[in-house]
This record gives sequence, structure tokens and C-alpha cells, in this order.
Amino acid sequence: MEAYRDQYATLFNNGKKVVVLGISVDADTTLSNWARESGFPNLFASDPDQTVAKLYGSADSKYDTRNVFIIGPDGRIASRIMKFNVLSGDAYTELGKAVMATVKPAGGSH
Repeated sequence: MEAYRDQYATLFNNGKKVVVLGISVDADTTLSNWARESGFPNLFASDPDQTVAKLYGSADSKYDTRNVFIIGPDGRIASRIMKFNVLSGDAYTELGKAVMATVKPAGGSH
């Protein structure tokens, strides 16, 4: 998650037209304290029973896999990257392109 935080401005359009929500099996109090202490600009949600993870096919035994869903302005999943490789620079390039394609206005105008 630190890479998301450190690259927030470039990966996630500095939060303009983008909401980043990290969902974890960790307790809400643990997530809240960790996010505050680490200075994360995004939101976190606790999913201890993996209810959300199961709905979106991202539950993997005891732990959720690192999956990224990009939600478009219409509220639908515009793109998803399953088993996101947090150690790969190419993965972040792919993510940045997918986010920009989702937030870019139709017709390419600003």
C-alpha cells in the first residue's frame, strides 16, 4: 500500500475524479491507526469475513489477493487487475493508464 500512497498523485490523478479504497481483512481499528500513522490519502474498509472479497472473486484462502478494481463515473467496474504485482513497475504503469482512461472525459477533451 505504501507504493499507492507514494505514487498517489500520478497513479490516481491526485484524487480528482478518483476514489482509492483499500479493503483488508484487518480490523477497522487496526486499519484506521495504520493509515493515519502512515499518512495515506486514500480510504480503507475492513472486510474481516471476506464478504466483499468473495463477491468480487478476490478471496484467496485466509488472505485477500491484491486485486485492483477501477470504478468508472457511472459506478460500474471499468477495469480490473487481478493479482496485482506490487513489486512490478510495469504493474503500476498499467494501473496508471487504466485510471487515466477511466477519468478522461469522453472525446478526450479537458
